[in-house]
Amino acid sequence: MPSPILRMTGITKSFPGVLALADVTMSVAEGEVHAICGENGAGKSTLMKILSGVYPHGTYDGEIVFDGEPCHFRSVRDSEHRGIVIIHQELALSPYLSIAENIFLGNEQARNGIVNWPRTNRRAAELLARVGLHEQPDTKILDIGVGKQQLVEIAKALSKRVRLLILDEPTAALNDADSAHLLGLIRQLQGQGITSIIISHKLNEIAAIADTTTVIRDGRTVATFDMRGPEPVDEDARSGSIPAKHIEPDLVPRIIRGDHGPDDPDLVPRIIRAMVGRDLAHRFPDHTPRIGEEVLRIEDWTVHHPVDRGRTVVDRAALSVRGGEIVGVAGLMGAGRTELAMSVFGHSYGTGISGRIFLHGKEVRVRSVDEAIAHGIAYATEDRKRYGLNLIEDIKRNITAAKLAAVSRLGIVNAAEEVHRAERLRREMRVKADGVAVLTGKLSGGNQQKVVLSKWLFTEPEVLILDEPTRGIDVGAKYEIYEIINALADAGKAVVVISSELPELLGICDRIYAMSQGRITGEVSRAEATQEGLMRYMTMDKSGVSR
Repeated sequence: MPSPILRMTGITKSFPGVLALADVTMSVAEGEVHAICGENGAGKSTLMKILSGVYPHGTYDGEIVFDGEPCHFRSVRDSEHRGIVIIHQELALSPYLSIAENIFLGNEQARNGIVNWPRTNRRAAELLARVGLHEQPDTKILDIGVGKQQLVEIAKALSKRVRLLILDEPTAALNDADSAHLLGLIRQLQGQGITSIIISHKLNEIAAIADTTTVIRDGRTVATFDMRGPEPVDEDARSGSIPAKHIEPDLVPRIIRGDHGPDDPDLVPRIIRAMVGRDLAHRFPDHTPRIGEEVLRIEDWTVHHPVDRGRTVVDRAALSVRGGEIVGVAGLMGAGRTELAMSVFGHSYGTGISGRIFLHGKEVRVRSVDEAIAHGIAYATEDRKRYGLNLIEDIKRNITAAKLAAVSRLGIVNAAEEVHRAERLRREMRVKADGVAVLTGKLSGGNQQKVVLSKWLFTEPEVLILDEPTRGIDVGAKYEIYEIINALADAGKAVVVISSELPELLGICDRIYAMSQGRITGEVSRAEATQEGLMRYMTMDKSGVSR
């Protein structure tokens, strides 16, 4: 058997006070799709940054052998010259440059210092056709969605004659259609001889696309699974090129929707067990709700687009939440879920807002974020890194930011009180950090989300609106977030959960509303709710017919 295209042996990497990777060994067969799974902070991205030269040779111990030759990459450019290209979760595109300019940025089609624009645009068009992106090369990045931006990144990698493509959480911000297209493209590239490594928390997608899955836990390799067979494989026994996993033409989108599982029904649970080091008998914690009186009611709520004022994004929506109740809001991209939540949270989105808000049966006016917080309404954004946290500030300042007056007197912050109250919340929310002086940007995604929740709990809310509360975090951290949501409901809070994952809503919510085209199209109890039924409501047009 020929040797693997990639072998990483004994990789060890330390940061000040932290052992990030310890003796990690992994091999990747030529032409395969190899997935890497693990909880947040397990070391997945660190390992790939070593492979791609982000962390240069000499800053880690161990050996990298690519295509039979030892590699000592001192920069990203060194790894790219060998055909190894990484696409980070945070896409590295310039929004104000064109697609073509982004594809060849740093690799310009130039001679004697002069860019050949006709050749640049022609080659860009060829690459766009190869990835299935139907856009003009001169289109600016800011004018296309994140799904198309991901395809531009892949086109950029192809322009560098990529042999090993590394994708870090490639579908984390994509809707189902864009995710299905991207996974199908990865399989097409495999047919062209390109090997791929995918880091993902979405185990259903891994089951659909991966030939092999390596699990990293606490900086160590703990298992490697042959996704075509029932048993884990011995890492030392893996070598050579492998045949591509057979996939029915429509299997990828079906698995994303939850319509189809892997051939081995025990495979995903065994991967989860390897990731978290324990059995998760259930994806969602058991919970018996104690539902009280109505806390929040919204009536006839209408919101218009902030720029295109003639466009209605929320159309006469009405919903209610009781104390101790967890209410879900389901909908496809563009349904108006986030717009509804943000507009209720002090008109922080939209224009021409009308309708009525009632708290404990009494109508209130909530025209600003300050008024929303004063009335006990909190909103945890779907984009915690951009809008929910200050990543260059420490934990304590993030926790107290939404109600700094609670630890201040005469405009001066009581530093000891701030530390005391932030530390208490850190412990209650089980944020894994040495203390509240740790920078928030250094935390894993799951712990960052706990800081977001801590920030809003600090405001002592009665209503918590959680927008995609588990997006981009691993299965073990998700379980902890679900436990926190249950505890909030048990404390009498009225909790609203917006999620694009229907199994999540079905697993934790007491009632679920569905939205489509800005309207509430259905309401179902937990006992009555099914994925199929919710999808019918989520695809309903304004005439009441499913699209």
